[in-house]
Amino acid sequence: MNQDSHHNAGNDNDADSGGFDVDDWTRLAPFTGRVATLEDVQARRAVFALSDTEAPRPLDMPLPQPVIWWDDDGEQAAVAVQAESHATSEGETMDVLGLILADGASAVALLEDVDLVDDSDPTWRDLVASVVGDVNGDED
Repeated sequence: MNQDSHHNAGNDNDADSGGFDVDDWTRLAPFTGRVATLEDVQARRAVFALSDTEAPRPLDMPLPQPVIWWDDDGEQAAVAVQAESHATSEGETMDVLGLILADGASAVALLEDVDLVDDSDPTWRDLVASVVGDVNGDED
């Protein structure tokens, strides 16, 4: 009977409790429907808020979305939870994603720097497992 209350104990909700694994990434709450503000980021509803751009709008894409992010350190598994399009003062369009990494960290990436994948993608699954593999079976 006390199992549920123990599971929900504490002040953290699932979105604040860290990363994800290959089976529970869908619980990550997406930020959709509007452009994020600084208040959204401070309240941990959104990953980023850009204030120095023009014509911001939400990107129309399904979220949360598994991605492989190509950053300076190589490829990382992530889940996009926020997607916005922004125009620079030079008139260039930037499609920007808010990412949650498997270890719970957040990152901001350009859409052109990620590959959209399905959660059955073996590379994505291997990248997630390489980060969280030890956590699932061995808590010290």
